[in-house]
Amino acid sequence: MRLTSKGRYAVMALADLARFNNVNPISLRDISLRQGISLDYLEQIFSKLRKKEIVQSVRGTQGGYILNKKAKEIKLTNIFEAVDEKIKTVQCRRESKKSCNGKSTKCLTHNLWDELESHINNFFEEKSLEDLVKNNSERRI
Repeated sequence: MRLTSKGRYAVMALADLARFNNVNPISLRDISLRQGISLDYLEQIFSKLRKKEIVQSVRGTQGGYILNKKAKEIKLTNIFEAVDEKIKTVQCRRESKKSCNGKSTKCLTHNLWDELESHINNFFEEKSLEDLVKNNSERRI
């Protein structure tokens, strides 16, 4: 399974935003410093998140970003889709005539990896930003 830094960083940055998103917008610079993510990379990620209406930008000296929805309404799958991240355990596509090994039949373990992919995607569909923030704060107690 491949999950790129783009997907991981998008989730980290939005969890940070959800954690500090009370009233005031949060600057990407603050997220960058807290999470150790390049500011340039965050700008690219947030551009995609803004286009998919997960966040909105606020201009001005006190500007930054805020969540467009409540943290409990933003699922991890929404974030991955917004940054063009696909969670795949096999290289082939379901609709393809050829399988992952380039032959006309699927490999012996194909169904195992396909089932794992379904479990992973279901897991991400069930987890929200609120879950991440809540789990993190509970562990600090």
